[in-house]
Amino acid sequence: MKRQDNPTSGIVKVISASSVGTMIEWYDFYIFGMLAKTISTQFFPEGNATAALLSTLAIFAAGFIVRPFGALVFGRLGDLIGRKYTFLLTLVLMGGSTFLIGLVPGYSSIGIAAPILVLLLRLIQGLALGGEYGGAATYVAEHSPANKRGFYTSWIQTTATLGLFIALGVIMLVKMNMSDEQFNAQWGGWRYPFWISILLVAVSVYIRLKMSESPLFSKLKAEGKTSVNPLKESFRNKANFKMVLLALFGAVMGQGVIWYTGQFYAQSFLESVCKIEFEQSRTIMLWAIAFATPFFLLFGWLSDKIGRKWIMMIGMLLGILTYRPIFNTFLEDTNVAEWKTDSSISNSQPAIKKETINTGSTLLSTSITYSLADDTRFTEVKTETLSTEASTKDNGKVIYKDKHLSSSTYWKFVGLVFLLILYVTMVYGPVAAFLVEMFPTKIRYTSMSLPYHIGNGVFGGLVPFIGLLLTTTYPADPLVGLWYPIGIAALCLIIGVIYLRNKIDKDVTD
Repeated sequence: MKRQDNPTSGIVKVISASSVGTMIEWYDFYIFGMLAKTISTQFFPEGNATAALLSTLAIFAAGFIVRPFGALVFGRLGDLIGRKYTFLLTLVLMGGSTFLIGLVPGYSSIGIAAPILVLLLRLIQGLALGGEYGGAATYVAEHSPANKRGFYTSWIQTTATLGLFIALGVIMLVKMNMSDEQFNAQWGGWRYPFWISILLVAVSVYIRLKMSESPLFSKLKAEGKTSVNPLKESFRNKANFKMVLLALFGAVMGQGVIWYTGQFYAQSFLESVCKIEFEQSRTIMLWAIAFATPFFLLFGWLSDKIGRKWIMMIGMLLGILTYRPIFNTFLEDTNVAEWKTDSSISNSQPAIKKETINTGSTLLSTSITYSLADDTRFTEVKTETLSTEASTKDNGKVIYKDKHLSSSTYWKFVGLVFLLILYVTMVYGPVAAFLVEMFPTKIRYTSMSLPYHIGNGVFGGLVPFIGLLLTTTYPADPLVGLWYPIGIAALCLIIGVIYLRNKIDKDVTD
């Protein structure tokens, strides 16, 4: 006989429709960060690469900072008119703004208007994402039975990492099929990932139009019990506002910095600090993400058995204890001085390429590529003065770049990044179910979205920017940028351990 109380009917369709759209939104949001280095040369004036990159990362961070405002705007709409149409709107806004970023002319064409337009579109992206996640997580949770809520919502949790995976993959495919000059040109290949977005969004909109409204919200609406003022009920109600603050400072704040350190900061560190070549730095991330993604589901499932709290707390603790040792290993294993000591240079007469880097031919940049015995390679770039009239600012400075790791070191790095992302799966896998269970149905979209997007959008989203800023300010310690996520995670861990409860199978129908 068919069970009438089975809330899992059609759950595969619900999860698929919600996850595909959310994954595309994350793809849209993250391709900007993946291409930050190239974008910095397109939308800002030449002359100071570090300042341009910082400005680009600031625009990237701006998209995170406005996410809480998107949570308020779209959370309110979601609690007033429904989950389905609200996150359908956020998808269209995200896809449209991403496509338009790919159409903005460079600084050389329209001047200061270029970064201003990109900033405005980036803000729209942030607002849209602020409304997307809460809707998707709430929608799936409200279709799920209590004893499987962690597992079912963990599929939504995979979408952020899968969106990053697809962004990396698309960029890699485009980059591998053209020269660096073609990819980095003003209207070059770096724009293609932005344009591809519009096709992905069209598919997702079609899928979401066929979705039905959340059964719990539909029931409330039919009974006339939906919230008249979700913002007031969420944040002026003392008991509910206390839960909002507890969710933020006891869980999501730490989860946010663990997430962005394990994926964004790690990738930036490998590329910008360790100077690993483009293809290897990206494929290290791709392999690690591929190996770690199933653990979102594992920890979501486990949270249904033992509760959400301690899985998230252990993930934070592991990050606090191991971040500096892991990132220090990245530094030590890409130390060219050690490479030269440990391995003979097999290419005794490397090709030397000299090119003038300023008018007047007073400075020359000498680029030498060395191949070591274990297939490790690196390029040495040295600036030399040819005239007393030349600037001596960079005279004699040696930069090592495009480092190609040996096979053993490469897979060692994949394993270390896998550990970083494993911590992400521990804190992020159970968090959707954790947040849903904290708030009543009629104000759930609004109440859970705000702490989530402050924790991830502000505290987490600032990790790459603050990390680079600290490294630039205190260059003596290349690991100084890690103190920000370590400090935030430590504070959140203390609050979470003391004040969070470890509830299992909580009913969400109230």
